[in-house]
Amino acid sequence: MIGVPSQWVVEHTPLIRKGGRVLDVACGNGRHAIWLARQGYLVDAVDRDYQAVAGMSGIANINVSIADIETGHWPVSDRKYDGIVVSRYLYRPLLGKLAKMLHPDGVLIYETFMVGNERYGRPSNPDYLLLPDELKLVYAPLLEIRAFEQGEVDGPAPAVMQRICVINSQDSAR
Repeated sequence: MIGVPSQWVVEHTPLIRKGGRVLDVACGNGRHAIWLARQGYLVDAVDRDYQAVAGMSGIANINVSIADIETGHWPVSDRKYDGIVVSRYLYRPLLGKLAKMLHPDGVLIYETFMVGNERYGRPSNPDYLLLPDELKLVYAPLLEIRAFEQGEVDGPAPAVMQRICVINSQDSAR
């Protein structure tokens, strides 16, 4: 079962240029990649788990790359994107790189767990939990913040999340 896309991703996707190229980082089984492809976007889906991405084989508008980006194998580092989606994944060394991978007017939609989530289960390791306002602090100097929220959420399962939508506006200091 693929699963439904995150409401945060669905809500902010219209900011991405129609038909544009979108990177889905740590895409897992492709719930966002498949949904984005069905919306007419060209999607580069990256994950290290070959079995997880197997269900995307042959789906139109999706290019799947198997890569462990945490070990330095980053298959798309020279490409620019109209949109980047990251959901439920945190690798801090990647945060600044993502901003540089956006075209002018490109959109980054990011959501993942933050401190406090440990009371609900995994992830509970602080290496995988954002600190309060962390995404805002990282991206405010680089990109224009369109939306930001953090705190407890009820669905699809109770969790403590942080979410941001930022745009590489041409006036942003880079």
